[in-house]
Amino acid sequence: MSLVHWILILNLWILKANSLQAGSRVVLREIGHNIVGGSDPKDYAVELNATNFDAVLKDTPATYAIVEFFAHWCPACRNYKHHYENVAKLFNGPNAVHPGIVLMTRVDCALKINSKLCDKFSVSHYPMLFWGPPTKFFAGWSSNQAKSKLRVIDDGRTAERLLNWINKQIGSSYGLEDEKFENEHLSSNISDPGQIARAVYDVEEATATAFDIILEHKMIKSETRAPLIKFLQLLVAHHPSRRCRKGSAEVLVNFDDLCPLDMWSSDKHDVDTSNMIGVLRNFHICGKDVPRGYWMFCRGSKNDTRGFSCGLWVLMHSLSVRIEDGESQTAFTSICDFIHNFFICQECRQHFYEMCSSVKGPFTKARDFALWLWSAHNEVNERLMKEEASLKTGDPKFPKIIWPPKQFCPSCHHSRGPKDKGGSQIDWKRDEVFKFLISYYGNTLVSLYKEKGLLVGDGTTVILEDSSTNAVVVPVGAALAIALASCAFGALACYWRSQQKNRKYYHQLHSLKNI
Repeated sequence: MSLVHWILILNLWILKANSLQAGSRVVLREIGHNIVGGSDPKDYAVELNATNFDAVLKDTPATYAIVEFFAHWCPACRNYKHHYENVAKLFNGPNAVHPGIVLMTRVDCALKINSKLCDKFSVSHYPMLFWGPPTKFFAGWSSNQAKSKLRVIDDGRTAERLLNWINKQIGSSYGLEDEKFENEHLSSNISDPGQIARAVYDVEEATATAFDIILEHKMIKSETRAPLIKFLQLLVAHHPSRRCRKGSAEVLVNFDDLCPLDMWSSDKHDVDTSNMIGVLRNFHICGKDVPRGYWMFCRGSKNDTRGFSCGLWVLMHSLSVRIEDGESQTAFTSICDFIHNFFICQECRQHFYEMCSSVKGPFTKARDFALWLWSAHNEVNERLMKEEASLKTGDPKFPKIIWPPKQFCPSCHHSRGPKDKGGSQIDWKRDEVFKFLISYYGNTLVSLYKEKGLLVGDGTTVILEDSSTNAVVVPVGAALAIALASCAFGALACYWRSQQKNRKYYHQLHSLKNI
């Protein structure tokens, strides 16, 4: 055998040996992973850096935040991580036991991108933990700031000690073994009217969930197209969340192209519908960062109570107190048609449709529509109170009640009198009820957004008019605001305005409203 053949055989043997060694290392690595319990456990704490630090803390629905400054090369930091994560899993993520209370985050100071951020907080050791309201982190911290709202956590070296420290700050009694929905710490919504401020995030989630349901169940059809357009118009003009107003407008701007009137007359309408739904899924009606699975105000003590239906009611009430007199009938028909066509609980939507159908004449005052919706909600609650009591299906922590309770609005309750439909034998002072609704579902609901600077000032308003439904309409003021927000969306808005002369219905511009 020639020397060349021997060289080739030797090379093949070396390559095979190397592959076996590499394979052996892979196998050993996999065995090692299995021995320690598989892949690394999920991180619950949110990783922050200099590029997203302010944005995440600004948008969080949580009341408080903890920021851990650490270095990935620090052995003490690596050892501390599992303690920090054991606490973070109680508060962070859609499966959190106690969501919306504390946002737990961390910043790696060993990364060059975070050098200035860590200097801003005068980080003197690792790990170093700070506590405070999320928006108070923007300015940083130094040891000589006597009036800073941020505090250094000086007793949190273990999970138990950290959670005890948190409990002392907020007067809670949370434990590391707390489980989801076995939640004895939920505060009843009748204990503090200010809790409605947390519902603004639930309103966003309910809006996004409703849109998801519509797409998932392919509910956009020739006969439901117009009701969806009218409801989206209402959201563009009066949704309490700025990002939902903007997202709804983006959908409307593109709706005629995605869902033309003649789409269902085509032989390929099934394909067209699937394509339309696929594109609409890429739209985020309340933005990409809308909280999902949290349910702050609307969180039930059991997995199958409250949540989406509660958030939808809050949304409707918030819309009812934001409209003008001339919009009252349009808002009424928009909400009634939306529930009738898109609320997937058949018995619920049928009952709501019957209440809508019982209205004798058109609404001419916003006050009358808001009070009708309030009365309708109480009628639903009164019916469900009886059913849930007999079937034991209600939420024991949040039983249905007639709203508002006397603790919230003493001036709303006059005296006991003959039983009135939806009134549960209460003689209401309706003017006082209307004032309460405006305060509760208006100013108080958006107070957290105002504090965080996420809500543009009241400014001026857009008046909706009852209209035809052959095309999509976005208020001119809304389109202008969006154009200012981003060049791309501005281009779409300009395109939309160029098409308005050919459209059959319009919004009368009373004055300009920021989206």
